[in-house]
Amino acid sequence: MTYGAPRTPVVELTDRRALREWDPAPAEVLAEAHRLKEAALLDFGLTESAVASWLYAKCRHQLATTAVDTAAVVASGDGSCLLLYNPHFFVGLGIEGVKFVLFHEARHLVQRHLFAEPELRADPVYRLATEVTINHVALVRLGRTGLPLLDGEPVGIDPHAIHRLYQADLAAQGLPALDYPEFVETDQSVYAELRRMTDPPVPQCHCLHLAEGVPADQETVDRIGSSVLLNALLAARRGQRLAERELLDLMGRTEGASEAASRLWGRLGAGALRGTTSRTRRVDWWQRWLVDVLASRLAEGERLVYPKKRGALLAALGQPPMLSRRGPVRRKVLVVAYDTSGSMPGHVVEWLTELVGRIDGVEAHWLSFDGVVMPFRPGERVYGGGGTSFQAVADHVEGRSPTADGRPFEERPDAVIVLTDGYAPHITPAEPDKWIWLITEGGDDWPDHHTPPMACHRVTTGAS
Repeated sequence: MTYGAPRTPVVELTDRRALREWDPAPAEVLAEAHRLKEAALLDFGLTESAVASWLYAKCRHQLATTAVDTAAVVASGDGSCLLLYNPHFFVGLGIEGVKFVLFHEARHLVQRHLFAEPELRADPVYRLATEVTINHVALVRLGRTGLPLLDGEPVGIDPHAIHRLYQADLAAQGLPALDYPEFVETDQSVYAELRRMTDPPVPQCHCLHLAEGVPADQETVDRIGSSVLLNALLAARRGQRLAERELLDLMGRTEGASEAASRLWGRLGAGALRGTTSRTRRVDWWQRWLVDVLASRLAEGERLVYPKKRGALLAALGQPPMLSRRGPVRRKVLVVAYDTSGSMPGHVVEWLTELVGRIDGVEAHWLSFDGVVMPFRPGERVYGGGGTSFQAVADHVEGRSPTADGRPFEERPDAVIVLTDGYAPHITPAEPDKWIWLITEGGDDWPDHHTPPMACHRVTTGAS
């Protein structure tokens, strides 16, 4: 977002102590900026942006600092993600302006994840197009008619103003121009149309995160961005309309714009939201099915409550009511068991490992089994080849057999995924509705017609 020429960072932007200690703002300014930030994030989670809400939930450190002029999400090489914001800037913007800036910054990180090509990011016209598209989406999603104001001046690049300059430029060339809705229809359309101009209005200054010296480690961006989109997708498949609408809009604006973006949406199986799939990728329907089933098994508990005593006190003082965060929601427990008595398809194991690793709030336990159960960690080599016993898995997860340390498994799983060819004596687990069976090609899908039936789907064993 263009707020003015960003200065070179005065301290290392991953040094949290230096950021806090750099010319600290007065206590009352810090308190008000924190209140505005928390109120904005609460609104994101409830009504305005599932994607932004998930992203900032992953920013464990959210620091008010005068070492930055505005705001930025910093992705460092150690895998951490920080939100930095200037408290004076936030107080000057007010709550609606803070929401606009936070949405803008979150969308920038997602854009960098979807469009990681260095040659694009080096193109000033592409950077301008990104500013235009993000601010257009922010205006629409947040229900605004114009940019936020700071000291009476608009903050950021106005997409409508850029469109007017674009129309005037093309008219001077004697070329037809798109109307505003067609101009901003997709991220790629804005970029393509701006490149038709003889003199694109590339600003001389950009968002803080586009300046030199702001950490934006691509591996961290990809890990955070992929996890944010997956968790938003799981929320959408659980019926959260806010997440579904936002993801459908994001897909419509970005899918097909680059091969990398299409592959990413395809890997997530996000096309199931609209009943279609990318033309560039074969669909493994079992992957979409598993995402849907896991979404139902790992549904979240409520995270927000209305504090009655505090609410009554606020009401007595004439203050508006506020929701408070409940204590930590119990982490969901997921068990993944691989049948090693035969040859397991490597790409299925890899995809499952990646999927589970990106789901927030899940404690995963990995088991290999043939006639006995052998816990392992992802990446470790597993051995097998003996007979197969599903009962051994049930005895393990239901706490009837000792683990490697001699104690029984004490967790109560919310879901148990079993990857197998299905050829072993049938079982009826204590909680069959929690079991999810992935049957390899040519295997026995007996769980599908068992009494009671259990979630069951065949998986493809060819290359993904």
